Amino acid sequence: MNYSTIKKTAVAASLVAALGFAENAQAQTPTVFGGRSQYKTWSIGVQGGITTPNTILGGQNGFGQKVGYFQNKVGEYYGLTIRKQFSHLFGLELEGNRGKIKTYNHEMITASETANGAKSAITSVNWAASLNGVFQLGTVDFLRRENAVNFYAKVGLGVMAHNPVQYGTTDFTGNPVYNNEGQWGEEVFGDRTQTGDRDNRLTGFVPVGVGVKFKLSEVVALNLGYTMNFTDDNLLYGPVRYDGKQKFSNVYGGLEFTLGSRDKENLTFANPVATLYDELKDPSLRNEVEALKQRVSALEGTVDQLSKDSDGDGVSDKFDKCPGTPAGTVVDGSGCPIKFPEPQQLTNNTSAYYSPIQFEFDSSVLKTESYSTLDKLAKELKDNSSSVSLDGYASAEGTEAYNLTLSTDRANAVKQYLVNAGVSASSITASGYGEANPIASNSTEEGRVQNRRVEIKK
Repeated sequence: MNYSTIKKTAVAASLVAALGFAENAQAQTPTVFGGRSQYKTWSIGVQGGITTPNTILGGQNGFGQKVGYFQNKVGEYYGLTIRKQFSHLFGLELEGNRGKIKTYNHEMITASETANGAKSAITSVNWAASLNGVFQLGTVDFLRRENAVNFYAKVGLGVMAHNPVQYGTTDFTGNPVYNNEGQWGEEVFGDRTQTGDRDNRLTGFVPVGVGVKFKLSEVVALNLGYTMNFTDDNLLYGPVRYDGKQKFSNVYGGLEFTLGSRDKENLTFANPVATLYDELKDPSLRNEVEALKQRVSALEGTVDQLSKDSDGDGVSDKFDKCPGTPAGTVVDGSGCPIKFPEPQQLTNNTSAYYSPIQFEFDSSVLKTESYSTLDKLAKELKDNSSSVSLDGYASAEGTEAYNLTLSTDRANAVKQYLVNAGVSASSITASGYGEANPIASNSTEEGRVQNRRVEIKK
């Protein structure tokens, strides 16, 4: 087993240890932040309240008079909400409502001062739907582990279907002097009741509001709020002297029910301060972290022991069967030297025999211990102006086609070294033969090491 294998084994062991810790920590400290999935994020609500044709921003009401002339008569307003909380700061809410908006004139002013001589009006909101962004503004007890009070603001965009009816009396009785079901045109300002088949007016509106939620339990919260609704309609209350976009507001209260597993916390009331405390200061988590440090330290000691290589031959001491081999010695997988034929003189006594140039598994990079042999060969070739053949080979791992390419690359690597040393490229022939002509058995690592070579022939 070489150092690369040891390192891979150590990394795998580290991953197993880390996964084991994560699973244990999740089971013992569920309060540690784990993303939105650990919270309940869906809720539904029911609400009811009253409406008024004015807002806290002031201004004129629907009939175009100052507030002192026309009084705000409250009307009923109720609806449903569905909300998705994306963080402890923001959520999206789908809201649907219906109800009535009422106003009347408490002063005895002449008919000419009001459209149709109307003294009161009721606008029936048959339905209103909006998509709102809800922004959590904070909590009055954010330093506690569990929040119980949460303030919010919301703004959205919606569509409403409404039907305004105006009366000549201040008590919303008698025949209407104007009904949205009538025909539109000049006669709408006449003194006779309008009739027709128009059921609703559709208009867009922008709800803007604030509110506060009180946590009653892990499932139920009390919701109180105030919303101003700015419409895109100047006939929200029927024909009026004030030709401007109309508005109304509603005050409401209701209950909100959180959906999801009882084992999860409601994200609406999640406390980031408490979560941060859990992650940094919680004793149980600190114990887990210390335990992990000890396990990592022990694992590092094991890795150091496995990777220790006293003689520098690339085989750790634990698996080295031949410790103390000299530096630069070519060894097999057990750390024992590989024996090569001793140099011999050729028959013409003009050049020496050169041992094959060895390569690592699946590599065509020259080893540093080959440099001295190649430098000696380069000097001989330059001095004698002789030529040389380089035959590259590979062991039997992999496909034959791949090994043929690998053996050619090994031969060319030797050739390039000689050319860089000043030998003429034309005097060097480099060829690759793949798995052919093995000098040892490919069934053992020792044999495969010998077969990964380039032979030098003169």
